Amino acid sequence: MSDPNCIFCKIAARQIPASFVHEDEDVLAFRDISPQAPTHIVIIPRVHLSGLNDLTPDLAPLMGKIGLVAKKLAADEGRVASGWRLVSNAGPDAGQTVFHLHFHLLGGRPMAGKMV
Repeated sequence: MSDPNCIFCKIAARQIPASFVHEDEDVLAFRDISPQAPTHIVIIPRVHLSGLNDLTPDLAPLMGKIGLVAKKLAADEGRVASGWRLVSNAGPDAGQTVFHLHFHLLGGRPMAGKMV
């Protein structure tokens, strides 16, 4: 399932170019076009979900796979020892601007301030 108006669905369909760093049957990952850290990778499911609020129990394996992809990419980027961050915003008040479930993998510099 995809949304013809979704920028991330268009990236997944190769209608918009991206610098892919991971691709399998369920998950894609590509470098952010406006990186906020030396490592800034966007990780998305191929299936269109608007965000975290669309998750259901049957999607737990997909979410686990996304976490494992993030861990592998952090290792590939040499970020395990120094640390890395995985972020997903849920809704406009949280700062979500693209309404396709996605995660930002950030690393390569100290992250400003505490999250909580």
